[in-house]
Amino acid sequence: MPFMYNDELLHVSAGRKVRDSYVLRPQWLLVFHVVNNFSVMALSILIFFLLLASSGCCDAFYLPGSYMHTYSPNEPIVAKVNSLTSIETELPFGYYTLPYCKPPDGIRKSAENLGELLMGDQIDNSPYRFRMNINESLFLCITSPLNDHEVKLLKQRTHDLYQVNMILDNLPAMRFANNIQWTGFPVGYTSPHTNEDYIINHLKLKVLVHEYEGSGVQIIGTGEEGLGVGGLISDEADNSKASGFEIVGFEVIPCSVKRDPAAMSNLKMYNKADPVVNCPLKPEESQVIREQERISFTYEVQFVKTDIRWPSRWDAYLKMEGARVHWFSILNSLMVIFFLAGIVFVIFLRTVRRDLTRYEELDKEAQAQMNEELSGWKLVVGDVFREPNFPKLLCVMLGDGVQIAGMAVVTIVFAALGFMSPASRGMLLTGMIILYLFLGIIAGYVGVRAWRTIKGTSEGWRSLSWFVACFFPGIVFIVLTLLNFMLWSSGSTGAIPISLYFLLLSLWFCISVPLTLLGGFLGTRAEAIQYPVRTNQISREIPARKYPSWLLVLGAGTLPFGTLFIELFFILSSIWLGRFYYVFGFLLVVILLLVIVCAEVSVVLTYMHLCVEDWQWWWKAFYASGSVALYVFLYSINYLVFDLQSLSGPVSAMLYLGYSFIMAVAIMLSTGTIGFLTSFYFVHYLFSSVKID
Repeated sequence: MPFMYNDELLHVSAGRKVRDSYVLRPQWLLVFHVVNNFSVMALSILIFFLLLASSGCCDAFYLPGSYMHTYSPNEPIVAKVNSLTSIETELPFGYYTLPYCKPPDGIRKSAENLGELLMGDQIDNSPYRFRMNINESLFLCITSPLNDHEVKLLKQRTHDLYQVNMILDNLPAMRFANNIQWTGFPVGYTSPHTNEDYIINHLKLKVLVHEYEGSGVQIIGTGEEGLGVGGLISDEADNSKASGFEIVGFEVIPCSVKRDPAAMSNLKMYNKADPVVNCPLKPEESQVIREQERISFTYEVQFVKTDIRWPSRWDAYLKMEGARVHWFSILNSLMVIFFLAGIVFVIFLRTVRRDLTRYEELDKEAQAQMNEELSGWKLVVGDVFREPNFPKLLCVMLGDGVQIAGMAVVTIVFAALGFMSPASRGMLLTGMIILYLFLGIIAGYVGVRAWRTIKGTSEGWRSLSWFVACFFPGIVFIVLTLLNFMLWSSGSTGAIPISLYFLLLSLWFCISVPLTLLGGFLGTRAEAIQYPVRTNQISREIPARKYPSWLLVLGAGTLPFGTLFIELFFILSSIWLGRFYYVFGFLLVVILLLVIVCAEVSVVLTYMHLCVEDWQWWWKAFYASGSVALYVFLYSINYLVFDLQSLSGPVSAMLYLGYSFIMAVAIMLSTGTIGFLTSFYFVHYLFSSVKID
């Protein structure tokens, strides 16, 4: 996506024996009743969330997540700076790693939450200071003559398209280039005419303010560093809040200006400086990056009154583009759901009901004769609940899958309701981690309950609970450690500090592990799930097929992926291209549709395998829906090759692939668990119609 800057074009690429006699009880009505109720409930929830998503297209109010601060005229305001970021390398670096002006009272880091630290944010104070409603142009500092190391570093950051991220009153600086909205401004730029690199050393800042008269708005919150709740409470006068000015916008025009070093050396910080009338300037009037050059940093600020109110100040950043594309994604998913629902409907109404009704109308002699001619799923009645291969691994993956799915759904619901706004940086990731830790109790319960169902005993539940607690976190820990070594070697602020490693390990060991063990203990005390039929001592031979069953299982993953891939594009763009993603209403609808599709695909595939007398359905039911993760990972590689063409260096590519692998594993565990539990529910009720004589 190209944009113009300083007249230069920068490209941002950014079964049972056969002869055993049995009778079939008329329980198909119960099965159909359950499926029918599930469909009605799912449709009702879907309609609700569709309304929620559509409300996101309107000018609705949201929960900003921080206190409203009113400033008096001439009151000092201090801007902050975040890490330097680039869509080319995805490696953040500290702002003061470059020869920028430092605050007169020293560099102080802002308190950061867990999510900010994991995202590589490093928010520091800056020398940029304003006075409310005072328009002025000020001098900051002049550097010492640039040495070879500083020149190379500045040129490298310029060529890698690094952006400076400035924050004022919790709002990121916004700039407009070629009618495209961006956050932050570049470190520098390269002129194709002179083939020289120029540094951004002058900022034209515009602060949008709204005059607050102490009425109409009341904000409730926990501050910028917490998870806040705010909104428009009443229209009555609020005399408890003093009148003043609210900051509702922050825009920047970056310039490169060559100034006389001798004249600038006589100025002190915050002395008045000549404003820049026209920006951008000609190459000969711009500050080149070269050895022995002394760079002067200046800025000018202009305060502009506006009718934008404080609760709506994030609307400019969260403009939802491509709403038609989101609706197309949802309609596409609905078509897949209705297609699969039709297949499930045919299975229950035509196939299962016809077979059971015909069998109930026969006398015992006819039933005994029919046993010799049976085919399909009725032949595997003595083997369908036979213990699968690697039962312990299956139970572990089910436990972790429930934990991840629960974390994702709860997080997205809270985000869709506005409790995790971008004003609270890192709170989305922090909330996900906390939810994952506390949902360990459900993971332990599900894993041990599945173990008791398969084995018929609770023996070994402690070791199983430990495996549940360590499986997915262990994968994440190994991948993050390998990536962290790469980040440490490059000096990036994205590297996780050792102290944060110990903090995460402490949270996992002190919260997640005990809760998982408690959940496992509760699983041993829960009522065991009884199989409706007995399992034969000798397993039935599975007939040979012309094609491998795993081919069908892998192909089934394309249907869930079809409901997900459009929204996946927007998510990847928000992560790797620095764009805001805030259409959580649409995402919630897509997640609900994904759950329904995964359940339907797994049920259909399970029934198809049972009809060809394949009683080894356990793992196939899991991977029928879980195989969507393979396509997500392949799509991530496609996105890397075709949409992140500017991503440079092996460290950046490994960082991208490492995080994509973690995302794919999480999707496999959650979607596989949804498909397996639905298939188990389906098989259990299907064979509960069979009574052994």
